[in-house]
Parts: sequence; structure tokens; C-alpha cells
Amino acid sequence: MKDPVLVKESAVHPKKTSPVESSSTKDLNLVQAVNLGLRQEMQRDDRVIVLGEDVGVNGGVFRVTEGLQKEFGESRVVDTPLAELGIVGASIGLAMYGLRPVAEIQFDGFLPPIFDQIISHAGRMRSRSLGRFTVPMVVRSPHGGLVHAPEHHSESPEAYFAHTPGIKVVIPSNPYDAKGLIVSAIRDPDPVIFFEPKRIYRSVKAPVPQREYTVPIGQAQVVRPGKEVTLIAWGAMVHTCLQAAAYLSEEHVEVEVVDLRTLAPLDLETILESVSRTGRAVIAQEAPRTCSLGSEISALIHERALLKLQAPVVRVTGYDVPTPLYKLEKYYFPDVDRVVRGIRETLKF
Repeated sequence: MKDPVLVKESAVHPKKTSPVESSSTKDLNLVQAVNLGLRQEMQRDDRVIVLGEDVGVNGGVFRVTEGLQKEFGESRVVDTPLAELGIVGASIGLAMYGLRPVAEIQFDGFLPPIFDQIISHAGRMRSRSLGRFTVPMVVRSPHGGLVHAPEHHSESPEAYFAHTPGIKVVIPSNPYDAKGLIVSAIRDPDPVIFFEPKRIYRSVKAPVPQREYTVPIGQAQVVRPGKEVTLIAWGAMVHTCLQAAAYLSEEHVEVEVVDLRTLAPLDLETILESVSRTGRAVIAQEAPRTCSLGSEISALIHERALLKLQAPVVRVTGYDVPTPLYKLEKYYFPDVDRVVRGIRETLKF
């Protein structure tokens, strides 16, 4: 049997004509920022396609893809059947043969059906084929809770994917990063899981350049400098941590907040540099505690910076139970009070 025909990178080029760029900025929320990033990449590169349940006519359950089908047509913004495994399986095939698919999974709790394709195929294809095939695809999904949603709509499954070799995991905390990171994810040669914190989809606005730009995958950012404690978070929890840091500043406690932005690959250098300066670390996450990303970061800090620590690392997390319904979710997810208590715990050691 002959080998399948491969679509080489050199055989399919981005369009030479780019969208009209402007040096101006606009205040956008996270939904608008991701939409703009998708639109500009689809204008720049005709290999980029979007597929998922209701992404076309309805513009997605959160309207992130609103207007894209009208602009680019049904062949590039594809409304699929309700079949997550099929959406991601098709995306893997499309990516292997030269396209740049962006698959939407409507809610984070609907991600388990795609595990087989992601773990067994997308994450392994480069290794399995000895580099002959790559899988340049993005899986977008809302992330986290506190939006009064029903069961399976408020999960935090980032650890499953960060644990999977060959998969990159990204979760922005603000509109500027959201636009730059979705562009980087689409251009990346490997599969990227792109989580969008639904709690801040529309509650946070920030200036976003209208020009094309990227935010590098694999680089964390210090979003608030401090000297006494390093507070590490990602996604919507970054805003909870910033509020906790502002509260403690009134007590003259200087808290440094690190926004990871990318969970795999993890920017360990920025984490260790911060912890080495402050001597203390608190990790805050929405996900359950056991075998979480916070567990891994805590272990890495103790392994790599033990002699710099003045206290053990503290974790402030969700609980090891299913995410509760809306009447109890405020007790499940860490709030400012719990983060403040975690910081005080490490300061008292």
C-alpha cells in the first residue's frame, strides 16, 4: 500500500494579504478578544477552520465564534453533530493533512469523551510517526465555575491534559493575553488545549490592540510585584488572587502574584525566581486538591528551591468531590477569604 499523500507546510501558504491593521486599542472582554484573534488568523491563513457544536449559525454557546460563519462561510466554520469524540477525531485528521483546525467543546465537563483521541492519537502522533506527522490543532473549551451552571458545566480538568505528553495547555486570565495566546496556539505545530475562564468571559475588560500580535506559549507573567509571598494562579483565579493581594496590602503585606498563563509547558524559571526572592509560596486553583497542577508545582518548588523557602508551600484549592450545583459552589471554589487565610498561614510559620 502506498503511503498517504502528505500536505507539506510548504505546499499550503498563509495568504499574503493580511487584515487591515490598526495601531489603536479597544476595550474588549475575553469573548471579544478570542473572537478577534480567531477572525484575524482566519483572514491571515486560509488553512484555519473552526468546527464544533453550534459554532456557526449560533456563534457558539457563549458567542465566541459569532459572525465567523457569515464572514468565512460554512466550509470554514462548520456546525457539527453533538459528538465531541467525532469533533476532535476529525480535527486530528484535518491537522495531519495540512489544515489548522480549531475545535470547540461547549463546556469543560464535556471533555472526557475526547480523552481517547487526545491521549492516544493527538499527543502521540509526532512520536509515533518519528516526526513525519504533526497535529497543529487547538481544542477550545470554557473552564471553571461560579456561573450557576448545571452538572458537567463547571469543571477544572486542566491536570488531565497537562499530564499528557505531547499536549500543550493554555489558560489566559485577561483579554489581552487571550487574543495573543489563541493566535500562538493556532500557529503552534503541536496540539493545544485552550481553556477560557467562563467566569470572566464578560466581567473583565482590558485594552486590546487591534493589530496582530502573539503572546508566547510557555511564559508566565508577574502581574503584581511583591516581596513577602509568591501567589501562583491561572485563569479566573488570578483575579481572586489580585483581590487578596490588594486586601493584604492594606496590612502592609507585599504579595507577588504570578499568572502562569501556560500550564504545559510550565514556566518553572519564573516560579522559582519569584519564590527564591520572597521565600514563601501559595498556590490557588479551582480544581480539586489531589494530583492537581498545584500539587506538581508545590513538589517542584520543594525540590528546586527548598533552601530558599522560609515556610512550606500552601495550597488553596477546590475539594476532592464533584463540583456542586450553584447553591453550594461558592463554598467549593476558593474565594478571597480562603486565599488570604492561606497567605497568613505561610507568614505565621
